[in-house]
Amino acid sequence: MSLLRAQRIHKSYTTGTPVLLDVSFALEKGQCLGLVGESGCGKSTLARCLLGIEHIDDGSLLFEGVPIHGLSERRLRPYRKHIQAVLQNPSAALNPKLTIKDSLLDPYLQFGDQVRLRHFQYANRHDFARQLLEAVELPAALADRYPHELSGGQKQRATIARAISIEPSVIILDEPTASLDVLSQAAVLGLLDRLREQLGIAYLFISHDLAAVHAMSQAIMVMQDGAIVDHFRKEELFDSERHPYTQELVAMFE
Repeated sequence: MSLLRAQRIHKSYTTGTPVLLDVSFALEKGQCLGLVGESGCGKSTLARCLLGIEHIDDGSLLFEGVPIHGLSERRLRPYRKHIQAVLQNPSAALNPKLTIKDSLLDPYLQFGDQVRLRHFQYANRHDFARQLLEAVELPAALADRYPHELSGGQKQRATIARAISIEPSVIILDEPTASLDVLSQAAVLGLLDRLREQLGIAYLFISHDLAAVHAMSQAIMVMQDGAIVDHFRKEELFDSERHPYTQELVAMFE
């Protein structure tokens, strides 16, 4: 059984303009599935639908075989602990009025009674924050600082620590390195790959950067104008039967 499955998802704006067209895919446990496409093609809308921020118009979303689309917030809440997100702008993800420690602990304080940690230990607030910071290769001294005191790369690592704090099954990574410089991008991608292997978390890695998607993913989907036009194993990227749009992306990649 797939961990997260989308079946024939359709979504339109209130104007009636379609943004997702017949989108289907399956994400397996521990897998990194890449989704690449140009800005405005519907990638972030799909992410918001998977996170329950937006409702789909048609189709189905299943987590471990259980339909989760169309649920009320109360009924959806038990599934939120399984699906976390790391987004493009880490500054927007961290409350500027909270210390890094308090931001890291927030998901656990929301869901701790429903979470059984396997890789971290919640002995006390300070020790738990230290473990999370160590997991993302940040010094424990940052726990008592505020977001504005951290660099962009440090803030994104902190949002990753926040996402893994309740050891979710899935993390939606929506352009997680887009706001970072080249060196920070490479370091964060390497960190994410190590965490996936260590914690057994599955990723949906969304990006306009085919090189990053290819480096991170075991399988790749290509989205154009709201539709998945290609879906293949990583090693098949350069095959001649790739969709014409995929071939355009590959030409830029090379």
